[in-house]
Amino acid sequence: MKKTYAMEDLDCAVCAAKMEDAISKLEGVHSVSISYVLQQITIDAQEDKLPQIMKQAQKVCKRVERNCRIIL
Repeated sequence: MKKTYAMEDLDCAVCAAKMEDAISKLEGVHSVSISYVLQQITIDAQEDKLPQIMKQAQKVCKRVERNCRIIL
């Protein structure tokens, strides 16, 4: 299942790349793309695991950039 979510306070393109790399390694994720310019994340993941994956993705974002969050 492919979904797009808005992001808040994503301040750095390098940070976006770090987040993208870490999230792509989560179990059940097929692909992920984070746009610093559009302030959004597009993720393709197993539908039944998507809620859990998004919680983990949120934690990844906070680790890389403390104030950044995914608007679920």
